[in-house]
Amino acid sequence: MVRPSWLRVPALCVVVLLALPGCSFGRAEGATTPGAAGTASPTPDGRRVSLVQRLGDGPVRNLEVDPSGRWQCRDCAGDGVDATGTLSPEQTKRLQRMLADPAIAKETDQARGYKQGCIGVLTSTLLVPPDLTVTIQDCPGEPKPKVAYDVLLLVTQATPAEDKG
Repeated sequence: MVRPSWLRVPALCVVVLLALPGCSFGRAEGATTPGAAGTASPTPDGRRVSLVQRLGDGPVRNLEVDPSGRWQCRDCAGDGVDATGTLSPEQTKRLQRMLADPAIAKETDQARGYKQGCIGVLTSTLLVPPDLTVTIQDCPGEPKPKVAYDVLLLVTQATPAEDKG
């Protein structure tokens, strides 16, 4: 499978990116949004997920999906253009089921004792507030965490960044 050149970034750069001040991955769970007449309304039930991807030393792709299924992707297709959209109701329900699955907590970097295994490969980091971080690398022979990998596939295939090569 040929991957677009925009996905090339070392995993260390992803870690550095995540530590940079001013990098926002969306509103915290339970935050409110302005409603009609200036009142606050709660965000939809569910969990937000952010995806940071990089292949080799290429640019970073940053995708955020809110609990309602709305997504925003910065430089999603590697052409410098931001994209937005909405998952289908079925995709949104499926995503929320996976994010609520207790098994995903056992797939976090901390729970797995994750260490970077390859350099120059596609590195995908899922961030699920308040404290879940799962890193997946496309290393030959490296096992993929089941639930997190299914989340990764769903959100990448539902956006313009799906690898069609």
